[in-house]
Amino acid sequence: MTTDTRTRQVVRAYHDARFRGDVPTAVAQLARPFRFQSPLMSFDDPVEHLSTLPGFLQVVTGVDLISELYGESEATLVYDLHTATPVGTQRTAEHFRLLDGRISSIMLIFDATPWQPMVSAMTPAASSSPDTSLDTSPGTSPDASSGTDTTTGFATTATDPAVAPTADPA
Repeated sequence: MTTDTRTRQVVRAYHDARFRGDVPTAVAQLARPFRFQSPLMSFDDPVEHLSTLPGFLQVVTGVDLISELYGESEATLVYDLHTATPVGTQRTAEHFRLLDGRISSIMLIFDATPWQPMVSAMTPAASSSPDTSLDTSPGTSPDASSGTDTTTGFATTATDPAVAPTADPA
């Protein structure tokens, strides 16, 4: 068995399990330490990362894989994510790094602009009370430790500046 075949097996096992909602199988593909980054959120814990999955899958209507690229210890998937939201279809690239046969980091790349109105609607105003990360308004289920709405999987606090998109200076 070649290394890139093993990389493919691990990445596809994670990808397929994630979109089936099979959290235990997806978590089994993730290493410790682990890092997840996207334009909307970031996590350093595999279980915390996948805790947002059930809410997110409520809006996913399908996934069409466009491309799979595999190397010895990395992979990139490009796919269209179809949602039952105003976003509609989101073109997404997902880059994986593996360490000792498990996924050690995932970088999700997509245009977060169409998601901003939904994130803003779920994010308490910065000028409200100091305890804004614990929004318990109807329809939300915040996870106080991560600042994530576990119903939808979106951050309930401001976007992590380390992974937020920046304006093009040109």
